[in-house]
Amino acid sequence: MDIPRIFGTDGVRGHANKSPMVVEIALALGRSVGKLFRKQSGKNRVIIGKDTRLSCYMFENALIAGLCSMGVDTLMLGPFPTPGVAFLTRAYRANAGIVISASHNPYYDNGIKFFSSEGFKFPDAWEREVEALVAHNRFDDALPQDADIGKNSKITDADGRYIEFCKATFPRRLSLKNLTIAIDCANGASYKVAPLVFRELDATVHLYGCNPNGLNINEKCGSLFPANTQKAVIEMKADVGISFDGDADRVIMVDENAQIVDGDTILGICARDMKRKGILKNNIVVSTVMANLGFIKAMEEAGIEVVKSAVGDRYVIQEMLKYDANLGGEQSGHTIFLDHNTTGDGIVSALQVLRIMIETDSKLSDLAACIKRFPQTLINVRVKNKPPLETLTATQKAIKDAEAILADSGFVLIRYSGTEPTIRVTVQGAKKKLVNALAQNIAQVIQQEIGT
Repeated sequence: MDIPRIFGTDGVRGHANKSPMVVEIALALGRSVGKLFRKQSGKNRVIIGKDTRLSCYMFENALIAGLCSMGVDTLMLGPFPTPGVAFLTRAYRANAGIVISASHNPYYDNGIKFFSSEGFKFPDAWEREVEALVAHNRFDDALPQDADIGKNSKITDADGRYIEFCKATFPRRLSLKNLTIAIDCANGASYKVAPLVFRELDATVHLYGCNPNGLNINEKCGSLFPANTQKAVIEMKADVGISFDGDADRVIMVDENAQIVDGDTILGICARDMKRKGILKNNIVVSTVMANLGFIKAMEEAGIEVVKSAVGDRYVIQEMLKYDANLGGEQSGHTIFLDHNTTGDGIVSALQVLRIMIETDSKLSDLAACIKRFPQTLINVRVKNKPPLETLTATQKAIKDAEAILADSGFVLIRYSGTEPTIRVTVQGAKKKLVNALAQNIAQVIQQEIGT
């Protein structure tokens, strides 16, 4: 039997109420995961968190029903940041953590991703095993006895526990009392906990994107739309702006001059600080193939080795574990501090940058100056299907032509999104006009070949 693939680069993802993001699949996922855990001795339990999308309710209930039917207890968190789910999965010594979220995508998308008991995303082999169980959809051989059916309960102190965890990554001897911060929570999962973290550390906080209604998550706000935070920094005369994405595993910052500080720059700031303190393990930082050349050059000048991974935080973490590194991240704003958490954590990342600002008595613009960014253009092209890139003759020619023009002064990266029907065109080089023109040309060729 040919097993259909439902997992992408970051869990199961798609348009809510359309395959594979339908309640039948969510129910089968719950039962499949429950069946795997039934092979283990002792009582099994799974943590479930979600973001603020309207469709989260139906997927939450379907997963709970599937898991409980297989004798697994479920612990609900309600709307909760993805890194908080990873933390509480470890804290409760649960078999797994589940996040119902499509991260930075619009409200009409949704997704289901899983964390292991150690707080890391499960490996591909585990996902293939789950897919096989979903495809066969036979669970009678593993049903529990009547008295062993799982039960569902709510963790009532989840917010407080995660808030204290985040605060513990910020030195007790320091305070944010002299900082004014504009925070955009993207009308997403961090809307309750993020404001409390920064206020309890004594910052003056101005909030945006903290009124979710189920339909406005990531809607022209958050890390994908930092213009809101830039405007807020100017209007409120803030020292810094912080923009999270829908599930708060990403953060983009804005300096006091309203200039964007992206994930590459955040990673560079933190890498230099950790090297200075002698706590950057093996003198390595892990980034992705999309890293800005300015970041690479700055790390070389600082004597820090850069290891590159495929795009996606799970691949960054794989390389971090392989090379025994404790810092990694990507341009989109995932920054992983393995000394603190097992996945990207927007709140923790922001706190580390604020700590460095205070300890060095620097403005964010001063810290960000260590990265001289090369011009880069990213264009997303909606596609009707995803044939292998090497079969797109015209596109391959456009790519080779662009690479010949850029030579050693830049690069071209073309990849399909793992979560959307989109191909991403990234071109980077020394001259902005040239970079834009090359990216536009490649995007137009792709549009003609496979665009919608």
